[in-house]
Amino acid sequence: MLDFITNVNKAVNNFVWGVPAMILIIGVGLYLTLRTRCIQLRKFGTSMRETIGRIFRRGEAAKGSITPFQAVCTALAATVGTGNIAGVAGAIAIGGPGAVFWMWISALLGMCTKLVEVTLAVHYRERNAQGDWVGGPMYFIKNGLGKKWMWLGCVFAALGALTVFGTGNATQVNAIITSINSALSSFGLTPEGGIKAINLGIGVLIAFLVGLVLLGGIKRIGRVTERLVPFMALLYVVLGLGVVAINIKNVPGVFGMIFRGAFSPAAITGGVIGSMFTAMKKGVSRGIFSNEAGLGTASIAHASADTDDAVKQGLFGIFEVFADTIVICTLTALVILCSGVTVNYGQAAGAALTISGFTATYGGWVSILTAVAMCSFALSTILGWGLYGMRCVEFLFGSKANKPFLLIYSLVAIVGATIDLGLLWDICDTFNGLMAIPNLIAVALLSPVAIRLIRDYFDKKPEAALKR
Repeated sequence: MLDFITNVNKAVNNFVWGVPAMILIIGVGLYLTLRTRCIQLRKFGTSMRETIGRIFRRGEAAKGSITPFQAVCTALAATVGTGNIAGVAGAIAIGGPGAVFWMWISALLGMCTKLVEVTLAVHYRERNAQGDWVGGPMYFIKNGLGKKWMWLGCVFAALGALTVFGTGNATQVNAIITSINSALSSFGLTPEGGIKAINLGIGVLIAFLVGLVLLGGIKRIGRVTERLVPFMALLYVVLGLGVVAINIKNVPGVFGMIFRGAFSPAAITGGVIGSMFTAMKKGVSRGIFSNEAGLGTASIAHASADTDDAVKQGLFGIFEVFADTIVICTLTALVILCSGVTVNYGQAAGAALTISGFTATYGGWVSILTAVAMCSFALSTILGWGLYGMRCVEFLFGSKANKPFLLIYSLVAIVGATIDLGLLWDICDTFNGLMAIPNLIAVALLSPVAIRLIRDYFDKKPEAALKR
């Protein structure tokens, strides 16, 4: 049975992440980039000032919404997770160092895609029965494309409701288990035969914490993520920069490997990875897994923001992709490649490869800090995706289904802590690709609306727009 599931998933994955998907993902990003005259680069400085500047403006949000800072933290909570650590390691192992280059390309185009996604989500959002702002791909399909396209919104919501259990929960918990077990084994603290009991206990604890936060509603999620995300990002960046600084002599050679490997992976991997398309496929798929540009999921969090301008909130899309992929994913790649740890090209890899890059540089003691960082990354991702799943289920079945969904979602953490998730990573990859299809179709169809809003914001009244 397991072999059958593996073969089916492999066939679907090869199609989803094959040439058609690459054309759709890169094509929509390139189309939006050209139509907005490369706004992600042309207005990069403005978007950073607008987003980073607003991050430090605190205050209370109106009823049924969260502050813009809490919205971006909730979105970053979901995007900055094990995709940045385990996902990058997997991309390098299967696609070679050149996969990092294609990750950068997907991020460059993804900045514009995510800007449009968030803009549309805020523009077409609505109030639910509890008076909360709700939005995202299913809502901009419903309210932007009309009733004849409702089926497409339902397809996205159904895929989203299923995907969150793997991408947003089980794989994240598994990464927590890996990092904690690694830290314990480094100090010889793992009791013989007691590893399963420890994993079960961790799973139960995570399930309790996740349920406690998510059942508190959107405002509690926002309050937790605005404290957790800055801490985890700073800790990881400081540790990563330390690895790069200690191995600074290796940096020029690493960038050479990345650029050469993007077009000739065989030259870097000794022939183990011979296809440029493999490097591209892994780089793009893992990039999207990490920054969610093209999936549309992050726009669900942004739709809850207390804001009066869709484009102003949309600028956070540029900031998120830059922070997630250009900064944190690149840092992970440098930790692995600069540290000199052995990469078994052609074989699956995950968080353990990234952790080995830290321990090879600092020593075993750093496994404690990497475990703390990994736990923060993964827990924040579980919370962010829990919100996404709740909104998808609510769209399909109404708000009465929220609590049962959140209860089941919390309990999945126990499953993620106690089983081998090798196949689940591949299934998550497939579902991410499937989710991107209805979202990108809707983004392409509604792009004239978003482009008009963006041009109006920047071109027609730039001074007034930048003062708001």
